[in-house]
Amino acid sequence: TIAKYSCRTLVATLSYNKIITNFNGKPVLRWKSNSPIVNKIKEMQEFIGLEVTGKLDSNTLEMMQKPRCGVPDVADFSTFAGQPKWGKKNLTYRILNYTPDMAQVDVDAAIKKAFTVWSNVIPLTFTRVDRGDADILISFAARVHNDFNPFDGPGGTVAHAYAPGNGIGGDAHFDEDEDWTKGSQGSNLFFVAAHEFGHSLGLFHSRHPDSLMYPVYRHFDSKTFRLHQDDINGIQYLYGPSSNPPEDPTESTVSIEPLEPTEPLPPNTCGPNLTFNAVTTFRGEIMFFKDKYFWRKHPSSREVDFNLISSFWSPLPSGLDAACEITDRDETFLFKGNEFWVVKGDTILSGYPKKIRDLGFPKGVKKIDAALYNAIKRKTYYFVSNKYWSYDERRQSMDKKPKLIKDEFPGINGKVDAVFQHKRFFYFFRGSRQFEFDPIAKKVTRVLKTNFWFPC
Repeated sequence: TIAKYSCRTLVATLSYNKIITNFNGKPVLRWKSNSPIVNKIKEMQEFIGLEVTGKLDSNTLEMMQKPRCGVPDVADFSTFAGQPKWGKKNLTYRILNYTPDMAQVDVDAAIKKAFTVWSNVIPLTFTRVDRGDADILISFAARVHNDFNPFDGPGGTVAHAYAPGNGIGGDAHFDEDEDWTKGSQGSNLFFVAAHEFGHSLGLFHSRHPDSLMYPVYRHFDSKTFRLHQDDINGIQYLYGPSSNPPEDPTESTVSIEPLEPTEPLPPNTCGPNLTFNAVTTFRGEIMFFKDKYFWRKHPSSREVDFNLISSFWSPLPSGLDAACEITDRDETFLFKGNEFWVVKGDTILSGYPKKIRDLGFPKGVKKIDAALYNAIKRKTYYFVSNKYWSYDERRQSMDKKPKLIKDEFPGINGKVDAVFQHKRFFYFFRGSRQFEFDPIAKKVTRVLKTNFWFPC
């Protein structure tokens, strides 16, 4: 069975007990040694590995103040009462909303990796869906959020999840009042989500302080993180081992790749000869691709994030030729040679790569230099050498013949390396320069350095 009191419940209960004042004017709590409060303090102390005194000593108070899971802290078993579990092997999940603390693509990546922690050791798969119902619904909310289990503001409870079942069963809620991050500062979404998804699968808390399912959150080293054997024993008790287990089963599970890249640093973004392979908008941000890397930044921020392409879309090759976001569909097209991929967040849509001839290009077109979506005209422009092709997104058809770039975009002469739109302007890249183009006035308004968008 699951005990009634969580840490938060215990604190609330204590606040209603009789308080007297000592000679220093400080409040003192008094209760009988056999009271339910004393017993619950003892249970909690035993569960989290503290000296069992039944008193709120400094160590107990310190542990109670640490960020923790909102599932009750004291239990007799490592699984929920009745040992609920999913009756199918292919589960779906849906992210209902996003925290403003992180880029959406980082949230997607953290959630995906958190599920991978468990799918590595049990015969379950987790597939993300973008609409409709799903087995596990994921959301960010603050305070009261319609599940009769309100959050408590910054600190304290950072998230909670529900055991497998219908309705709210399996759902995971994250406290929006926390500072969600992908690094060591704030609340690391990957590690918190991995813990909560353990609950979504039927695991309760573990008494082992090195276990992922320990009720008090702590930071792990993302480079060396391995699922503890206690976690593996618990989850495999419910679902059995994976049909594709880790190579060395004695080493718990495979190491989880860090969310930050460990590759050598890319070329200097403030260097005078900086060039890009492709540039595109991506869910409100700008992505700059170069070889196997990409930089990502929000137009209103000076901060620039650097990533490996493979850290977000592992099947994609290095050295992409072009990229373009179709904002109406929340889809991004990525081109390399005579192939292209369509991604949605960190997910590559099924059926890709496809050949660029599927878009309507003739056999003579072997690659795309740059691409740009015009949301007003609902057309995508594909730049090839000194010409461009126009694709009508409404009719899903390509124009029969290309046009000269200089005719539609005066001042943009010859081949371009990349192009994207920000507000009302198009930005064409060629070598170490970029050209700000006004499509209404049909003229170049500024010539800028390629690294204009970086804090140099």
